[in-house]
Amino acid sequence: EVRLVESGGGLVQAGKSLTLSCTGSGFTFGTHGASWERRVPGKGLEWVADASPDGSRTWYADSVKGRFVIFRDNAKNTVYLRMNSLQTEDTATYICIRDRLLSTEKRGQGTQVTVSP
Repeated sequence: EVRLVESGGGLVQAGKSLTLSCTGSGFTFGTHGASWERRVPGKGLEWVADASPDGSRTWYADSVKGRFVIFRDNAKNTVYLRMNSLQTEDTATYICIRDRLLSTEKRGQGTQVTVSP
C-alpha cells in the first residue's frame, strides 16, 4: 500500500522557522517526484513546491520563494519542507504529494501549521 505520512507541523510565532517531513512507503521513493501543497480554509489548495526524483531540481511558488526550501533524503524515503521567516499567511494544512498532477499521484493526510502574530 502506498502511504505518505507528514509530520512536523505545529504552532510557531511569525518570523520563526519550521521543518516539515513526509515519509513515503509502499513504493520506490527515489523514482517519483515529490511536492508540497497547502490548504487554507475558505481559500482552497495552493501549490507550494516541487522536487525532482533525485532532488536536484526544485520549483517554488512565488509566495514562498526565498523563504521555503524543499529537499529530500531518498535513503530515508523522506521529503522535507524547511519554512523560514514564517508569516501568518502561511497558516495552513500542508500536504505531501507524490507525482503531483500525474496519473500516479498520491497524497498524504496533511499536517497543520499555525503561525501566530
